Amino acid sequence: MIVTVVYSILGLSAVLAIARMVVGPTLADRIIALDVLLVSLMMAIAVDAANRGVDTWLNLLVVIAIIGFTATVALTRYIEREARGARP
Repeated sequence: MIVTVVYSILGLSAVLAIARMVVGPTLADRIIALDVLLVSLMMAIAVDAANRGVDTWLNLLVVIAIIGFTATVALTRYIEREARGARP
């Protein structure tokens, strides 16, 4: 019962993040929406792992977190560079 509620909330979060990625007026909005989408995916994997009692998917969580963090830092640096007028 509670797992179904959690999956529903995470699904709603993912749908809203995708909508923000499509509608978002700035690149920063889209980056934040992508982060929210990745966190929703990570939480769904964690809930599934806890529900089944298996820890094999937890390595995937670490990989997704590292990729998400790296992508966010890279895109943030890109936005800063564009704001300064493309100077190094």
